[in-house]
Amino acid sequence: MSSTVVKKTRARKSAAAAAPVPETGRRLAREDREQLIVQKAIKYFATHGFSASTRELAREIGVSQPLLYRYFPSKEALADRVFQEVYLSRWNHEWEDLLRDRSRPLVERLTDFYRQYGRVILKSDWIRIFIFAGLTREGINNRYLARLRERIFDVVLAEMRREFRIPDPTPQQVEDEIEFIWGLHAAIFYIGVRKWIYGLQVPKDLDRVIDQKVHAFLDSAPSVLKRMRAA
Repeated sequence: MSSTVVKKTRARKSAAAAAPVPETGRRLAREDREQLIVQKAIKYFATHGFSASTRELAREIGVSQPLLYRYFPSKEALADRVFQEVYLSRWNHEWEDLLRDRSRPLVERLTDFYRQYGRVILKSDWIRIFIFAGLTREGINNRYLARLRERIFDVVLAEMRREFRIPDPTPQQVEDEIEFIWGLHAAIFYIGVRKWIYGLQVPKDLDRVIDQKVHAFLDSAPSVLKRMRAA
């Protein structure tokens, strides 16, 4: 074998040794593989919804069905983990303290909260999975919405009554107030629907849009709450 051929052979071997090992060739730790499955499931559910069988889901994620079952015994278990990852893990428990901080004007607190909240929810996976789940996965959204009402809506409404010196509500007035605050919340959520469901352009400066919606809501709040009491 000539010296030239030997040199070329050695060069090829060196290059092969230096080349990065493909991800599919590495043995992942159990936690890493589980997280990889969850992240791929999030992407799949956000694109296609929840209608796939576990066999189809495993194929799309890129693992065998028996391997998928080692980590998640059913599609429901995987969907619950996706719910934990997309919704509960992104929930900031400091939001409630922010909204209750009476050392700051209410308009600042509410604007600051919805700016932060908007950065969490106005994402493709958050919006699309929430819509798909509402259509086909009864119960997932209800858990999140119950948390939203208890930890955000009820707090904001209590702070508004104090700010505007509005008497405590009757049970019917409570439900009317919840509908009122849904108007603000839904307006911000709908920005994400327009972008990630309808494919429409939305303003680039979302903070400015959120500020406008919060100010419009609070400007109308005193008269609306008083009318509820008068009725």
